[in-house]
Amino acid sequence: MKNRILLCVIITAGLFSSCDREPVSAVPEGMTLVWSDEFDRDGAPDPDKWAYSTGGNGWGNGELQFYTDKRENSIVKDGKLILTAQSENGLWTSARLKTQHKGDWTYGFFEIRAKVPRGRGTWPAIWMLPTFMKYGNWPRSGEIDIMEHVGFEPDIIHTSVHTNAYNHKIGTHKTAHDTVRGATRKFQTYAMEWDPDYIQWYINGEPFYRFDNPHISNAEWPFDIPFYLILNLAIGGTWGGQQGIDEKMEKAEMIVDYVRVYQKN
Repeated sequence: MKNRILLCVIITAGLFSSCDREPVSAVPEGMTLVWSDEFDRDGAPDPDKWAYSTGGNGWGNGELQFYTDKRENSIVKDGKLILTAQSENGLWTSARLKTQHKGDWTYGFFEIRAKVPRGRGTWPAIWMLPTFMKYGNWPRSGEIDIMEHVGFEPDIIHTSVHTNAYNHKIGTHKTAHDTVRGATRKFQTYAMEWDPDYIQWYINGEPFYRFDNPHISNAEWPFDIPFYLILNLAIGGTWGGQQGIDEKMEKAEMIVDYVRVYQKN
């Protein structure tokens, strides 16, 4: 685990403590840490834990960026993973990292502490896709969005699931959003508990949204197969670009403090 430094200031009128503490966590009892990246080693992301998705052409959402495996777009520095989207004469590059075949899980508690970028046109996400498309291509085998953010709503955080019965293409996806003050200025802790009977989201240790397994078919609940984590920073697109892209923005960063995965003993 990453060491936290405690800074305390003694004032003559009394004792005042200003401390950088471990953020509030909602890890359920009986869960054990099974996988993590604390980003303690500077350089490229750990190849034993992360792979790259590379390419462009909008990725099905009309996005502008081309995802690369270059250090200019993803690097670990000073205990943080930095995903950088940058523009060169209007041509955007960025990064999309995944744990597929390096970290794949069925059920568990997933906790990511991150700071999303500020800037109209940005579209960062922390999400999960199935390792194998057991029930068919998207959305039949499911998608879990732990956190999504669009730059034109700087203090709004979204979370969703997509299945064959519930997805945004037909306007039925199960989703929630709320105001998280300082989402672009401070690190926030995004978490999701995935159980055979429900998926429960948390922000900064507080319950955010819950989706219960209706126990009908895999069209409603395909979430009984392995999924992997994805961290990415998109630019523009059908959602992120709905209000255009800031013409003055040349760079945006999504910064990740840690990624931790817990499962029942």
